[in-house]
Amino acid sequence: MNWQASLDSSNSTTQQAEQKAGPLDGIKVLEFAELVAGPYCGKLLADLGAEVIKIERPGFGDDARQRGPFLGDVPHPERSGLFLYLNTNKLGITLNVNLPTGKDILKRLVKGTDILIEDKPSDVLKGMGLDYERLNVVNPKLIMTSISPFGQRGPHSSYKAYHLNVYHGTGEGYILPANIEDPMQRAPVKAAGFLGDYEAGVGAATASLMAWYWRASTSLGQHIDFSKQEWGMLMPYLIVRYPSEGVSVNRVTGTYHVFGLLPCKEGYVVLQVFSEQHWQNLVKAMGDPEWTKDKKYSNMVSRAQHGKEVNQHIIAWLKNFSNKEVFQRLQEHHVICGMVNNPQDLLQTEHFRSRKFFVETEHPEVGKIEYPSVPYKFSKTPYRTVRPAPLLGQHNEEIYCQRLGYSKQDLVRLRGTGII
Repeated sequence: MNWQASLDSSNSTTQQAEQKAGPLDGIKVLEFAELVAGPYCGKLLADLGAEVIKIERPGFGDDARQRGPFLGDVPHPERSGLFLYLNTNKLGITLNVNLPTGKDILKRLVKGTDILIEDKPSDVLKGMGLDYERLNVVNPKLIMTSISPFGQRGPHSSYKAYHLNVYHGTGEGYILPANIEDPMQRAPVKAAGFLGDYEAGVGAATASLMAWYWRASTSLGQHIDFSKQEWGMLMPYLIVRYPSEGVSVNRVTGTYHVFGLLPCKEGYVVLQVFSEQHWQNLVKAMGDPEWTKDKKYSNMVSRAQHGKEVNQHIIAWLKNFSNKEVFQRLQEHHVICGMVNNPQDLLQTEHFRSRKFFVETEHPEVGKIEYPSVPYKFSKTPYRTVRPAPLLGQHNEEIYCQRLGYSKQDLVRLRGTGII
């Protein structure tokens, strides 16, 4: 049975509950990926209205189900905050593609798919007969987005890597930590969590949509070879300055040893002064203290030479206020300042509440919880959470029976033989 044909006649309860069509309504996506980069790519498309079917391993599921934080700090595959966030608005099935019947089922699903997101090693898929060349025979219009640490081709294409490896492979870690005292005394670090993988998910989703728009005028699918490392390297000041200026950018290149991440009475702020006008504005904000009149603080170069002293004076002033009070005062005086928010700050910020950025979704295992939504507001197709992250294999019956034509007895047999 053709997926598209069965979809038109399906009486799925999930379909009956669909929201007003989103910008990507009608696009069919298969997500054969785990953890962050691939699932975030799928989530971005699902949040825009695409129908995303997530494929997981029977009995175990996505590795993200084993990663915290967990609700109540009790590890549980249905209570991972990471998984719950990354997989909203998706349907979820289980499928073992290592078995011949599993491969056949995947190919049947591919027939009705616009975009396949996958993150498996290229030699693994090729060995199973599920590489792009063979899936393209099944569906010539297929867009297959292959997300890998170092790309599908090249000397490093077969290398395995965790997020830590890829992040430092991009050069981004070499500029961290920044905005701290004596930054070069610290070893390089990666950004918190899976930031590099989230960034890769954005790039992969963008590339997938570009291929989809191109297909609209050509009726041809294509294979997207997406390298996480190469996407992370797209930071102009890292890549451009060395060949053009011979400068290998590090944590302090081109900056003055002054200001940065500074403590307040409560919390922290990040303070930057890039011009003489900014300095004069800061002096006014601090009440024109006597120490600022010293000749050694009279210009930017001199202040940089005495950066530690300048910071000590500024910190003494900051210690009288909370970071919120400092931020408000410096904003009023047109000084570049960022308040370092913690999760509680963000959840309680009136601005986000007024924009309805946090949305409440009810999940059958964890109940009602709030999620970040999306950073855009469409006037004609507003964002809504259609469904929470799926339970493991939650939509097997809907996809296999109602769309592919299997009977419930077939489903029992497939489950018993480890195929689903």
